[in-house]
Amino acid sequence: MPVLSLDHRVDGPPRLVAGVLRESVSSARAVARVGARFTAPSALLVAGDEIRVALPGGFPACRTRITRAGADGLWSELAVGSAAVLRHSTRVTPADGGGSHVHDELTWEPPLGVLGRLSDPVLRHYGARLLRARRDVLAERVAELGRAGVVVGAAIVRDGRVLVAQRSYPSELAGRWELPGGGVEDGESEQQALVRECAEELGARVVVGERLGTDLPIGRRVLRIHTARAAAGSPEPEAREHRALRWVGSHEVAALGWLDADRAVVAELVDLLRT
Repeated sequence: MPVLSLDHRVDGPPRLVAGVLRESVSSARAVARVGARFTAPSALLVAGDEIRVALPGGFPACRTRITRAGADGLWSELAVGSAAVLRHSTRVTPADGGGSHVHDELTWEPPLGVLGRLSDPVLRHYGARLLRARRDVLAERVAELGRAGVVVGAAIVRDGRVLVAQRSYPSELAGRWELPGGGVEDGESEQQALVRECAEELGARVVVGERLGTDLPIGRRVLRIHTARAAAGSPEPEAREHRALRWVGSHEVAALGWLDADRAVVAELVDLLRT
């Protein structure tokens, strides 16, 4: 079974690198550099999403399904296409001396017969170019976001449920669900920003815990989700800036109409609520 791989170092933390790997616009940019087209159902990819890649030269498009997306990388496999097997894995680990080590690998099995013999060189050619383009775009985007502003979100958990907030504005986002939070101001730590935002948005006091999931690119900023719990004696959260608040369990989380960025931590939220 043919294999193409590329190892390289990216000057950025693994959570940020893994987050950029999930960003559809970065993938589309890399694919465009080899003359192909990339389409995806959301701005940030999660397990179960199907992406479509159309190669130039009249070759049939293929659809691949994301099988895993998290802080250690991104994995996909063929859903529909002319190859018998097509797998793409990108593993992210801390690099010696700082930054991240990325192992990017394509594995495929061409169809049987003459078509297979003809398609194998094409897959090798475009596969090698794609891995190099992906390396370059990843480094560029990580460098850009390394200087970006930070937005923080709070996964506030109580009795096996997480607090979710329904947007009331702007109009194009109204009605969708998110985790409460906001921008980190100058001189604030992420934890301080979350405590302030929850007090302003919810009228509640929280104790901030650990990070959850990858960094999540949102345009020119980065969203980082932290776990949290209500501080002792805190008032009950109220919807001061949102249309509504709800406490939801692990079986309800996936069914909500999330904002794209918050949707990207649904799997981690489910695991958190089940522990």
